[in-house]
Amino acid sequence: MRSTDPNPLPSGAQPYTYWEWHGGQVHEVHGGLVSETRLAVYLNGQLLAALMCSPLEIEALAVGYAYNAGLLSTRANLRWLGANARGNVVDLYIWPPPPALPAPRLITSGCGGDGVQALVEAFPPLESTLAVTPQVITRLLRELDGAARLYQGVRGAHTSILADVDGLRLAAEDIGRHNTLDKLAGRAFLEGTPTRDHILVSSGRISSEMVFKARRMGVPIVASRTAPTSAAIHLAETWNICAVGYLRRDGMRVYTHPQRLGLAVAR
Repeated sequence: MRSTDPNPLPSGAQPYTYWEWHGGQVHEVHGGLVSETRLAVYLNGQLLAALMCSPLEIEALAVGYAYNAGLLSTRANLRWLGANARGNVVDLYIWPPPPALPAPRLITSGCGGDGVQALVEAFPPLESTLAVTPQVITRLLRELDGAARLYQGVRGAHTSILADVDGLRLAAEDIGRHNTLDKLAGRAFLEGTPTRDHILVSSGRISSEMVFKARRMGVPIVASRTAPTSAAIHLAETWNICAVGYLRRDGMRVYTHPQRLGLAVAR
C-alpha cells in the first residue's frame, strides 16, 4: 500500500505504508522503504559490473568500484564520468585503458567475494605507523550514528565513514555495506581526499571483501558495530590491519593488531 503521508523522507527512500503490531495491538504506519536499484557500470564502453545498490552517489560508487578493482590509479586517467538521466547507468572512460577487463559481475546488496588466498596475494602487508586510543574509536561511533540519515529515516541501510583522529572526513550510505566503502573510495578519489592512514567505521559485518577494500585504500584500522568473519580476520592479521568488532560507546572487541590501539596484550 502506497503512503500519502506528506512527511519528507531522506534521499534514497520511498514512501510506503505498513502495519505495526505491538503489545497485541495493530496500527497503520505511514513510513518508507529503502530504495534499491540496479546500476550498470561501463568502462570504456564495456560492461564492468551490475551493482544492486542505493540510488545515491552512483558516480562515486562507480569510480570507487573501478578504483578498488585496481583499474583506476590516478585522477588524470579518468577522462570521462557521467550518469544517464534515469540513474541506472554510469559510464567511465579511462586513458590509457586497462590492459584487460575482468568478466562482468553481478554484485548483490549482500557481498561478493574472491578466494581468500587470492586476496592475500593481491597486496603485501600494510606499512603504517598509525596508532590511536580506544577512546578515538568509540568517539567515532557517534560520528557514524550522526551520518546514518537514511537508516534513521527508514532503516534497511548501511553506513560507513572515513575518519582520522580529529573526526569524520567522508560518509556514505547504501543497502550494501561493501558499496559504502566503494562510495567512500570514489568520493575520496574525485575530491583528492587521502584515505591512507585513516580509519574506517561501518555499521555492517566485516567480511573478507570489506578488509580487501580497506587494504586497497591503505586503511590500517577497521571497526564495526557487528562481527568480523574468520576470513576477514585472516586477511587483517596478514595485512597488519587492526580489526575491531562489536563497537559500543563503552567497549569493543579487538581481534587483530591491538598495538594500533595502544593495547599491550599478552599472547
